[in-house]
Amino acid sequence: MNGANTAINLGVFGIFVLITLYIVYRAGSRNVTKSDYYAAGGGFTGAQNGIALSGDFLSAASFLGISGAIAVNGYDGFLYSIGWVVAWLIGLMLIAERLRNTGRYTMGDVMAFRMRERPVRAAAANATLVISLFYMIAQMAGAGGLMALLLDVHSKVGQAAIIAVVGIIMVLYVLVGGMKGTTWVQIIKAGFLILSVLLLTIFLIGKFGFDLSTMLERATQKSPLGDAVLSPGVKYGASDLSKIDFLSLALALLFGTASLPHVLMRFYTVPNAREARRSVVWATCMVATFYLCTLVLGFGAMALVGTDEITSAPGGENSAAPLLAFHIGGAVLLGIVAAVAFATILAVVAGLTLTASASFAHDVYASVIKHGEADPRSEVRVARLTAIVVGVLAIIGGIAANGQNVAFLVALAFAIAASANLPTLLYSLFWKRFNTTGTLWSIYGGLSLCIVLIAFSPAISGSPSSVFPSADFAWFPLSNPGIVSIPLSFLAGYLGTIFSKKPADPHKQSEMEVRALTGIGSGLR
Repeated sequence: MNGANTAINLGVFGIFVLITLYIVYRAGSRNVTKSDYYAAGGGFTGAQNGIALSGDFLSAASFLGISGAIAVNGYDGFLYSIGWVVAWLIGLMLIAERLRNTGRYTMGDVMAFRMRERPVRAAAANATLVISLFYMIAQMAGAGGLMALLLDVHSKVGQAAIIAVVGIIMVLYVLVGGMKGTTWVQIIKAGFLILSVLLLTIFLIGKFGFDLSTMLERATQKSPLGDAVLSPGVKYGASDLSKIDFLSLALALLFGTASLPHVLMRFYTVPNAREARRSVVWATCMVATFYLCTLVLGFGAMALVGTDEITSAPGGENSAAPLLAFHIGGAVLLGIVAAVAFATILAVVAGLTLTASASFAHDVYASVIKHGEADPRSEVRVARLTAIVVGVLAIIGGIAANGQNVAFLVALAFAIAASANLPTLLYSLFWKRFNTTGTLWSIYGGLSLCIVLIAFSPAISGSPSSVFPSADFAWFPLSNPGIVSIPLSFLAGYLGTIFSKKPADPHKQSEMEVRALTGIGSGLR
């Protein structure tokens, strides 16, 4: 990295930030109503929203974390990608159409449709805020590692300052642009990201005479694990416990995607359910293309850069893709790839911040505090103030988690989403008897159980790769709690409904069923 031209690196993504801030400003100037701010007025097509969905979903965990996981762990690192691609089928078949037909702005609209509104909306908002914060912390940690690599910043204080700057820019996107501006940033970012990984993949294979076998052979030579990186078991096959840990991770990735608040909120930006389905198809194609490229990039980084150089660089595993770009094309290509990665982080975190702030303003402030009689302007103002608070919390969490593999950190957010949201959504959409008590038991039971298990897992303490490696209070053996928390959340929702003496409102249930299937009355208002 000593030969890298820092001015080029900073200049490339500085230009990107300025251009996208201008686009956000222009798009945000047309935010007239709260529908514009929360859901862009439902004015995007399925193709546009699908590209934006992929831009919202393909985060630093995908570009930096998975490339690094493959570069260090080989085959097992790619298992993240498989789970995330397959997961979109659940969104396509079960969630997208019914969610778009039933809700307006947030996930709480669906959960509270036929329940007691105030407690359910408060629960949905709490879950959204926690999930968004976990996800944002991973992105901020990725930003710290990326910028530390570019600027050769090894001190924790310097990396903390970098994370703070990223957080400030991200909050600006949300404050100025709302959903319209954020969507256009995600569309632009997705286009740049897919184009960059495709070109980088082609350049990389060309380095080995377009012979993948030669690249893989070189990779095994540069890895201390040797030929084992080409087979499953390096990370998740060492023991029966590690195999269970992988199964838990797979469940979190599979079910978490269809219950992430910032992904679900994007279905409200299209005019009808047909466009919502098209969004998922477009997003799936974009995501699948991207992950196929990361497989090549991960092994390419192992072959050209080497595992030792990757793990010793600022940012650790997250440095694999930028280091690979530097080895292929020098400082200029590094600057371009870093700009794309930086844009990825900004766009994803902006979407998360918007989702968290919208959920608090719409579900808590407008519906719970103001009893549904909030002035639209004051509601948007509260959303913007919430965005600032969420941004500050994400900066603090990102500083604490700096150095962790971002794909691993994001997997924890997926486990929380799958535990708190998915059972409640599926029960609300498909089980007639489901009631308010079941909803609250499912949300709070899944949320609290998952957080407790994470707090006392090896992810937080008890191992060299933990967030707090010097401490050891881990009594739960699995790094990802999905295999325990997801089924128990379904069970909690079922038991809460069965034991409750207050049945669901049959009229509201019938209305929701008709609306979910036909789209009658689903226009944004």
